[in-house]
Amino acid sequence: MRRVMARHCPDIPMRVAPSLKAARDSLSAHPVGLIFLDNILSDGSGIDFAEELHNHPKYAKIPVVMVSDFPTPFLFAKAKAANVREIWSKAEFRGPDVRRAMARYALH
Repeated sequence: MRRVMARHCPDIPMRVAPSLKAARDSLSAHPVGLIFLDNILSDGSGIDFAEELHNHPKYAKIPVVMVSDFPTPFLFAKAKAANVREIWSKAEFRGPDVRRAMARYALH
């Protein structure tokens, strides 16, 4: 995801959090307009974090696009309940799609 962003969207500011803890720390320190969330992180699952965000009064309105190697029906159901805007496979994480999602969902 970082390579795609650096190559195809160098003008879009980006913060990378390699873990859920780092994501929580970053969110508390910096405003975020859109989250591209990998489902597999070193300390937990992205979909559980999406649910956490959805249930948090401060973060519930931040749009989330989930990225997963193997999206399953279970993942789709949990994502829908957590108001995840879209679910992409990693192959679908491409520059034009990132730009489209930014234009459509990013909070300004």
